[in-house]
Amino acid sequence: MTVVSVSMPEELLERIDNFSDEHGYTGRSEVVREASRNLLGEFEDAKLEDRDLMAVVTVLFNYETTNVEERMMRLRHEDEGIVASNFHSHVGSQYCMELFVLEGELAEISTFVGKVRATKDTLTVDYSVTPVDEFGPGALGDAGAHGGHDHGESDDGEAGSDEAERREVDGKETDDGAAAESSGDD
Repeated sequence: MTVVSVSMPEELLERIDNFSDEHGYTGRSEVVREASRNLLGEFEDAKLEDRDLMAVVTVLFNYETTNVEERMMRLRHEDEGIVASNFHSHVGSQYCMELFVLEGELAEISTFVGKVRATKDTLTVDYSVTPVDEFGPGALGDAGAHGGHDHGESDDGEAGSDEAERREVDGKETDDGAAAESSGDD
């Protein structure tokens, strides 16, 4: 086996060593090999290829690392073809959470997640991928931004009396009071 040298923060090395001890691994190399195999295999699922997918990507970072927030904003714009929605929130007094909803094919989503993971100073990056083509033709929206369903509008296009007032946030119609903060507006 080839021996490689990897730089990592001391805290991460301690976590790897503790994980190795707690789970019966022979050492940190075995943990790193398994983690590498898992990472590389994540998007190699043949069942997801050539399908319409939806993904949710969640990023947590320290509030003071503005370079992460700036990078997330750049990614949002660079990949606007697959970023269906983006939400920024504060978590406690020290952290920020960035959430992306993506719509696209496996290669596009994989590339986006890779860019997020490669961003320096992120604390966690989690995601889930769901095929949406199994829900029927046009599941990703040939019928409009709301998938063809209405929001309580009557046949004449007027809003029903019980419908919440609407407004636009980042070009998306949202229910008043339920609008998400947009990235970079803090």
